[in-house]
Amino acid sequence: MLSLSRIRAVFLKELVQMRRDRPTFAIMIMVPIMQLTLFGFAIDTDPRHLPTAVELRDDGPLTRSLLASMRQSDYFEIVAQVATDEEGEALLRSGEVSYLVVIPENFERDFVRGERPQILIAADATDPVAAAGPIAAANEIARRAFAPELDRLPARLRGGAAPIDVVIHRQYNPAGETSMNIVPGLLGIILTMTLIMITSIALTREVERGTIETLLSTPVRAGEIMIGKTTPYILVGVIQTLIVLLAARIVFHIPFIGDPAPFLLALLLFIFTNLMLGYLISTIARTQMQAMQMTFFIFLPSILLSGFMFPFAAMPVWAQAIGEALPITHFLRVVREVMLKGAGFAEIRNDIWPIALILTVLALAALARFRQTLD
Repeated sequence: MLSLSRIRAVFLKELVQMRRDRPTFAIMIMVPIMQLTLFGFAIDTDPRHLPTAVELRDDGPLTRSLLASMRQSDYFEIVAQVATDEEGEALLRSGEVSYLVVIPENFERDFVRGERPQILIAADATDPVAAAGPIAAANEIARRAFAPELDRLPARLRGGAAPIDVVIHRQYNPAGETSMNIVPGLLGIILTMTLIMITSIALTREVERGTIETLLSTPVRAGEIMIGKTTPYILVGVIQTLIVLLAARIVFHIPFIGDPAPFLLALLLFIFTNLMLGYLISTIARTQMQAMQMTFFIFLPSILLSGFMFPFAAMPVWAQAIGEALPITHFLRVVREVMLKGAGFAEIRNDIWPIALILTVLALAALARFRQTLD
């Protein structure tokens, strides 16, 4: 028969064990809080205030009305004015702007004559979810901007077709395929999940088994141990990268337009960064289970706040600040800009140095923590 006293004894034992295992208990409490916060406040699929550049070949009252209407829509935030198509294309390629609005020459003259002048809006469509809302609203924004000016049109043109023609160019992803955005981003997710977990468990396993003491009895220094233990996993990261790139090209027909050199630099920095983060976790976790739990605690915001699943521009400022501190955020930008936009070193430099900085901080912290563990 079941004994309530024995059940009570086991129950109390588990409570004591839970109290002793404070890291695990803290993670169990923090994970639901984190999920509620991220999904409730940070995630939004309808981005607003997207950075926009304008190229004004005709500057007049109609043009100013259009720009004012775009600002009032909350979809566009005009941050730059360019003089040539090349400047606007460079801003789109580097990710500094999401849209480029081109007002052609003689726009106002053609409008008054009823010749339906064109307005070109070039959109960065690498993330079709983020681009969908502003693209859909573009015609309505233009219609509202020019509604007060319809009286200037000849009587025969009033009430007919729209007085202007808004032409949308979906740059880098004309078909709006989500795989063009998701598959390159999967590279960052896979590397983050596997490298951090493998590295964090590797050292923790040796601590649990006691084999780390044998290693420490040798003349090997702390820095040498750290480098020796993490270097083999670079090969793992390279193999995973090749698998993803081959699948992207053969299965999903995603091109690799840019220069492989900046991509390789960002890849190596990102692999080292994940390895250092995993090594740092291994110096904190007491058991392999704790190492896995800490990895999941980092992996969750890496998926949600990096721009992999949800538009980065749609997040509130505090969520974007957290996302900017994650190496995967910058790596995803580099991968998409190089693969889909043909970006080079000049366009990705603003995402390379944050990864290098994060790597330096993590390496110093991991080394200091490991030395402290040895003492």
